[in-house]
Amino acid sequence: MKKIEAIIKPFKLDEVREALSELGVSGLTVTEVKGFGRQKGHTELYRGAEYVVDFLPKIKVEIVVTAELLDAALEAIIKVARTGKIGDGKIFVTSVEQVIRIRTGETGAEAI
Repeated sequence: MKKIEAIIKPFKLDEVREALSELGVSGLTVTEVKGFGRQKGHTELYRGAEYVVDFLPKIKVEIVVTAELLDAALEAIIKVARTGKIGDGKIFVTSVEQVIRIRTGETGAEAI
């Protein structure tokens, strides 16, 4: 099993969720986060004063999938989250040793 953490632009969340649902991903966790990469933030004007916005709002989507579904899930996220502009985000993939569904006690792929 693999855990995918995708940092995406907030307005892409619905498209990513729909693409993953079509693949059969049954659940995901979404967190509102702030951060920066190569963008290094940007400057904005507010009431005539210029100020720097260092941390930009992003969305972190976390899902756990079987190894067989990993490539399809990654391709789906990349396809719908890409705008071609700086700040599209990143995807991190890590191994998951064990999954346990608390309610039923199911383990492994059945617990996803």
